Amino acid sequence: MAALERRLLRVTGTVQGVGFRPFVYRIALRDGLLGWVRNDVHGVTVEAFGTADQVERFAHALAAEAPPAARVEGVAELERGPAPEPLPEGFVIVASEDARDVTTAISADLPVCDDCLAELRDPADRRHGYAFINCTNCGPRYSIVEALPYDRPLTTMKGFAMCPTCEAEYVDPLDRRFHAQPTACPTCGPQLVFLDDAAATAARAALDAGERALGGDADEALAWRGVVPDAPRGEAALIATVAALRAGRIVAIKGLGGYHLACDARDEAAVASLRARKFRKEKAFAVMARDLTAIGDHALVDDVARSLLTSTARPIVLLPKGPAPLPASLAPDNAALGVMLPYTPVHHLLFDAGAPELLVMTSANRSSEPIAYRDADALASLKGLADAFLVGERPIARRVDDGVAQVVAGASTVVRRARGMAPAPVVRDARFEVPILALGAELKSSVALAVGGAVYVSQHLGDLSDFASFEAFRETVADLCAMYRVEPREVLVAHDRHPAYPSSRYAAELGAPTVAIGHHEAHVASVLVERGAWSTATLGFAFDGAGLGDDDSVWGGEVFHGSLEEGFERVAHVRPARLPGGDGAARTPVQAAAGWLDALGDEAFERVLQPPFDFPAERLTFARKLLAADLRSPGTTSVGRLFDTVAALTGFHRTMSFEGQAAIGLETVAWTVAGAEPYPWPFGMRGVDALPTWDHAPLLTAVLDDVAAGVPTAMVARRFHEALAAGIVAAALALRARHPFDVLALSGGVFQNRLLVERVVAGAAAHDVTVWRNREVPANDGGVSLGQVALAAARR
Repeated sequence: MAALERRLLRVTGTVQGVGFRPFVYRIALRDGLLGWVRNDVHGVTVEAFGTADQVERFAHALAAEAPPAARVEGVAELERGPAPEPLPEGFVIVASEDARDVTTAISADLPVCDDCLAELRDPADRRHGYAFINCTNCGPRYSIVEALPYDRPLTTMKGFAMCPTCEAEYVDPLDRRFHAQPTACPTCGPQLVFLDDAAATAARAALDAGERALGGDADEALAWRGVVPDAPRGEAALIATVAALRAGRIVAIKGLGGYHLACDARDEAAVASLRARKFRKEKAFAVMARDLTAIGDHALVDDVARSLLTSTARPIVLLPKGPAPLPASLAPDNAALGVMLPYTPVHHLLFDAGAPELLVMTSANRSSEPIAYRDADALASLKGLADAFLVGERPIARRVDDGVAQVVAGASTVVRRARGMAPAPVVRDARFEVPILALGAELKSSVALAVGGAVYVSQHLGDLSDFASFEAFRETVADLCAMYRVEPREVLVAHDRHPAYPSSRYAAELGAPTVAIGHHEAHVASVLVERGAWSTATLGFAFDGAGLGDDDSVWGGEVFHGSLEEGFERVAHVRPARLPGGDGAARTPVQAAAGWLDALGDEAFERVLQPPFDFPAERLTFARKLLAADLRSPGTTSVGRLFDTVAALTGFHRTMSFEGQAAIGLETVAWTVAGAEPYPWPFGMRGVDALPTWDHAPLLTAVLDDVAAGVPTAMVARRFHEALAAGIVAAALALRARHPFDVLALSGGVFQNRLLVERVVAGAAAHDVTVWRNREVPANDGGVSLGQVALAAARR
């Protein structure tokens, strides 16, 4: 008989809350091993006894056969030796270990699995129609966990005692619900409650009177039963919700990470009413489709998009619009339609009960505010916005918006990192063993924490200039640090160079050692660190709306050369213009245009006051006065503002109702033209000591001439996109001799433009230039925190 060996193994990655321990138990029994498995603060630890062959097969299977929701990043052998006497009896799952240092990854929230869906729809199953069905392979994770290790007493399910049947499943290692922390059933678990307007009013009155609070921690979760005892519950709540949706009503539906506002996506009146109540004039709404078939010809779904839609992240996917019409107000002046598939049991039950097969499913908030996730807050803040509420009694630990992704140049890319993505680690590297906290920028904010050799990037937090969003930012910093047992005042804190950003001011308030990171260098760094490319020679293009440069001007059209290890040098940029009114010009394309046209002289201003341009004279005069007095008119290289200028020249004269609106409109119409000759956008040296620049004057002169000659806006927009793409490739080729590089990196909000990126990638490929883009974090400011962490680690 072969001698038995002992191995102590540690499995790292996303291995808690995903059924990993019962998986280990089953393969240990299958392979005849003795020993134990447990969760700990580093991941999962296994002690296994068996022959050398048995243990080798077992160690290999830990990664090769892992559960679908697990993300095994390493199987390390901690100890090896002969098996001691006496041997353990069998293989067991032991209680979780608690310790000081936490480095395991928390699982993102998971969509309901096929096994649970089958039970949900089986009349003979005891969980038939139960809206909170889940198992170790699916269900809430990040949105309910309050601390690590991931065990039920440390989740928002702690207030729901399991019934004997659920308890038996929970302790059976061979059951699919073994240690599924949110497990419950209709007998012992949370329920759905439907509140019409009268019931919602009664609940608000109870709150105002100081009665039991709703939606705090798990101990308060049952308060609904006392406040609204006659409200429809369970199946009756679903039926009432479907009736409201079919009647054109707007219903606030509680999801995994917050409330959605839902209505029939094919009902023009309902969609228009939602826009008016939400104060969301033109920004696109996301749609939830019953299934892939329901998407039909409303949007174009290729293989990559299909994989995204059905992935465990279940993001909103920005799809090219198809030929089948939907109400124009869903996504006005936008070439894309944001679509997602059901991911919670509630969603599936609503569609099964007859809800419209396409539902608007947008964050429950007023424009610019963070999503409502606490029940009491939702009742108060959504008054007058929602006609009714479908409430789940399970509390939410933290707000998490829906993630957003799109397909660009045949590959998936993240637009908003949120539910289903956060807080999975983006990268693991020994450089991140010592904690670093990165606070991001201001718009589309996120927070990143490096600890234990991994970087965790938070969910999307929004615009920090909004008070409620800033409070969400503060909560997330505290939340993430507490979860990984990091004291923010005792770590290196990285922040944006701009001292007036709320995140930068917060860094100063912490009293910790800080490092200021250039906004655009962080964009480029975020691309490289995703790939672990620390020494790769890179030419990085950072194009966006605004970021403070090291000369205190507003940058946004920058080229850097270098690497993460060596740092970055600015080697080229867009020729500077001026920005009359500063941030005001970022909202008003006509005002931005005045700054860019200033280089063309008085004749250009005279032209744009005449047909067919017809710029509003008052706005243009105001901007010119600011320029003449050199008052609040900083220099800028912003490609985002160049987009706004061309949009203004083609007729976009109003104030934008959301960030990037003018640029999105240009891209939308540009897609309707198959191809075009690019406008001139020459790149080269402008002086002996100056960096090479792109000159916008010839480009804008050509745009003025085309518009004056009656060239269609779509053709102007396409020629503009072709000019930028050709200009980027030409600059890369021109710079290569002096600044050799291995890859060309694209980052910044401008590179969310699918048409522009695809044209750059095609142009670069023709010259054998490799292009890298963001994959795991957004190209917009949502990825800045990752770049800050990387540069802070490199400098340290």
